[in-house]
Amino acid sequence: MKKALVFAAVAETLTGLALAVTPSLVGWLLLGQELAGVAAAVARVAGIALIGLGVACWPGPPILGMLIYSASASFYLGYLGATGAATGVLLWPAVALHVVLTALLGRAALRFKG
Repeated sequence: MKKALVFAAVAETLTGLALAVTPSLVGWLLLGQELAGVAAAVARVAGIALIGLGVACWPGPPILGMLIYSASASFYLGYLGATGAATGVLLWPAVALHVVLTALLGRAALRFKG
């Protein structure tokens, strides 16, 4: 069972990295179409989530996966907002929520004695 979990963690992390770095290529390889515009941004957030999932499934403290996801989502969504690439009404509240979650998860991770 542990080998399967490690394999899944590696596979999800690699898929997440591919989505975060080259969402258009992954979209073309998986779906037969390149991802562009908003679809590429959403694919990058999904990639960030898969990286967090992979880290959470890796042997060690699962809280680290959520911390990586929340911090990365904060930075990426903030970047989209700061560059004007995204302007939805919930963008900045989502950034703020992830910043707060990152702080709370970071504090909890420092206390983790797992």
